[in-house]
Amino acid sequence: MSNKILVVRRDNIGDLVCTTPVIAALRSRFPEARICALVNSYNLPVLENNPDIDEVFAYTKAKHRPQGKSILAVYWDRFRLLLRLRRERFDYAIIAAPGFWPRVVRTLSWIKTRHIIGFTEEGRPGIEHIDMAVPYSRERPMHEVEDIFRLLAPLGIQSPPPPARLTPSPSKVMRAQQKLKQHGLLAARMLLGVHISARKPSQRWPVEKFIELIKKLHEKYDANFVLLWSPGGADNPMHPGDDDKAQVIMNQLAGLPVIAYPTGDLGDLIGALSLCNEVICSDGGAVHIAAALGKPIVCFFGKSDVTRWHPWGVPYELLQPPSLEVKDISVDEVMAAFERLTDKTLSS
Repeated sequence: MSNKILVVRRDNIGDLVCTTPVIAALRSRFPEARICALVNSYNLPVLENNPDIDEVFAYTKAKHRPQGKSILAVYWDRFRLLLRLRRERFDYAIIAAPGFWPRVVRTLSWIKTRHIIGFTEEGRPGIEHIDMAVPYSRERPMHEVEDIFRLLAPLGIQSPPPPARLTPSPSKVMRAQQKLKQHGLLAARMLLGVHISARKPSQRWPVEKFIELIKKLHEKYDANFVLLWSPGGADNPMHPGDDDKAQVIMNQLAGLPVIAYPTGDLGDLIGALSLCNEVICSDGGAVHIAAALGKPIVCFFGKSDVTRWHPWGVPYELLQPPSLEVKDISVDEVMAAFERLTDKTLSS
């Protein structure tokens, strides 16, 4: 098959990571096809180095536009991108998201995609434009990866989904390696990535617990650490950051082998996590990035659907308290989970 295929996934980081099994399966089934993706500039680094993709097309959402760039300029760039996509004359476009997305359907119709593959919902206007339809229903609880993977059935792909896949930028890996080398940790036997940021309040673990956990893990396992967080102030309405939280942790852990590594760039987060042996973090983009990098994970879940969003394809230990508030998870519970995870990875 030498046709052109466009995979569309325009939302959050974890959502796009969970779409990489679709892309991998397409490449395996159709090695000669031209496979492209349409994403947004925020989640673009997830696919930038993916060997299964020939080209990634990305647009900028208005809320993510660079400082000084007008909304008009953002929409003009988006229109030019749509013209490029129209010239491509894709044979198949896959709307890789749960449910029915009428705006995306209209866009794909405008760029003259020959066939549109997507979920449909009975009674919704516009479903007639999806000529290779998969009726959307959840007869059983399923992971996001499994849900989206059903869209490949019209192309004859019905195998189990493979693991998620993410390839870090060599320059970002080198940057993280240089940081580790500066602190004498490049050859560390156990390097743990500890990601402290979480967008949802219910997913946030307290500073004092991170401090206690890192001390105990160092004492018991002689572990070394990369402390990762979203930089900036907590009062930033668009992108709240955890600089203050990270500073408190680093001050309290002076003398321990902990590297401070703020990740203002998604590529930096990917590069740093790629060098870690295991990862500890709350549910969010970092969980899915770590899983796509093949890292064993201890993860904290608050008000999240465990069945749908647990780490895909890697060993993990998931902690979700009855209160659905991550702050209620104890340090001892995390230590026990880490020990179980270590046993899993040693026996595998």
